[in-house]
Amino acid sequence: MVDFFSIAVGTVTMRPYVFAFFAVYLVAAVTHLGWRKTLYFTAVGYAISFLSEVSSINTGFPYGWYYYVEATKGKELWIFGVPFFDSLSYVFLAYCSYTAALLVVSPIKASRRDVVTLETSSIRKSFSVLLLGSLFQVFLDIIIDPVALQGHRWFLGRIYGYREAGYHFGIPFSNYAGWFLVSALMIFALQRIDARTGKRGERPKGVIVAPFRSLYGPVLYLSVIVFNLTITVIIGERLMAMTGIFIFTLPIAISAVLIARRANRYTEAELAEHLADYPYIARCGTGGGVAGNREV
Repeated sequence: MVDFFSIAVGTVTMRPYVFAFFAVYLVAAVTHLGWRKTLYFTAVGYAISFLSEVSSINTGFPYGWYYYVEATKGKELWIFGVPFFDSLSYVFLAYCSYTAALLVVSPIKASRRDVVTLETSSIRKSFSVLLLGSLFQVFLDIIIDPVALQGHRWFLGRIYGYREAGYHFGIPFSNYAGWFLVSALMIFALQRIDARTGKRGERPKGVIVAPFRSLYGPVLYLSVIVFNLTITVIIGERLMAMTGIFIFTLPIAISAVLIARRANRYTEAELAEHLADYPYIARCGTGGGVAGNREV
């Protein structure tokens, strides 16, 4: 019992930043999708990511041959050779990538008091969101994995390595191809869970219409980028940091321009479809009110 308690505590205290991000994910996802969908996706998403890691460390698919260093085994929770926290991080990375894609694809109602994505069920389950969300998640890994591989130089610690070093700061291309595949599977699972759980037009338990709720997931996405780039700079990897900044400059700039140009340019049909799919948004109200006129 003592060992179980110490391992449970160590799982959290050794990786507090992971669980801080996860807590933000829970707030964002529950207020957006409701408790049931969030719990279902957390379980299914964790299972997909966990199985992908177990497969890769044993067969090389889908990320390539890598291994975990068992330095913390007995201090934090490990399952079949995989640290618990690692697969957990995939869940909030997939969700925030999905919401970032929604923000880019959906019509937007904006005012000084709120920003609302006028998403619809068809947008949520669209191929555009699936593709863009998957790419957003891969781009996160392009920033995360190189600095994580240098974990012995910061508080992460040396947790993993590759049998053969890759060309991108030690990361092989197969890793990013695997991330795209797994990201697509996770976001597809989220889309299916969202579409098939609950009744159309019925407000899921946990959903609230809080100011700027549509930005919770995208802000989490940006926070993960900033955190990892900050660590990269702190450990003195300037080229790695500059590469990460250059990689994200264009997609962030394009996304920002698209969002700014589309704000408050939605059509009456787009607004009507949004309110038909999520009528409880109008009943609860958002800032100046989604169902109000388009002048802000």
